[in-house]
Amino acid sequence: MADGTIFVLNGPNLNLLGTREPAVYGTATLADIADALGRDADARGVILQFRQSNHEGDLIDWLHEAAASGARAVILNPGGYTHTSVALHDAVKAIAVPVIEVHLSNPHAREDFRRRSYVASAARGTIAGFGGLGYQLALDAALRL
Repeated sequence: MADGTIFVLNGPNLNLLGTREPAVYGTATLADIADALGRDADARGVILQFRQSNHEGDLIDWLHEAAASGARAVILNPGGYTHTSVALHDAVKAIAVPVIEVHLSNPHAREDFRRRSYVASAARGTIAGFGGLGYQLALDAALRL
């Protein structure tokens, strides 16, 4: 893969965006977010690998793949695994590729259990609370690293 490749990895239940708790996550679908980010990436000459899985192992395998392929960065929305997955933390920490954690909502403004991110301490940075715009902000950050 070209060194201009950025992996955009999305965790569990993000396939339900647009219908799942629209008051929290908005009405844009994951496809809407992918399309908007793809247009921005194309204009900047960046190749995206945009993926979603409800399975923790897939996300870990894709993080390893990003590192092995020489990706420039990873934008990761770990979904509910944010608050539960030591394995995902370890995978982010194990790769040299910078990982930017993204959340559509602001976890600190929600339930107490959402305020702990196992990923944050391994990620280069976190962007939260800006809806789909967070992915655009993460792309900007990835291109400036």
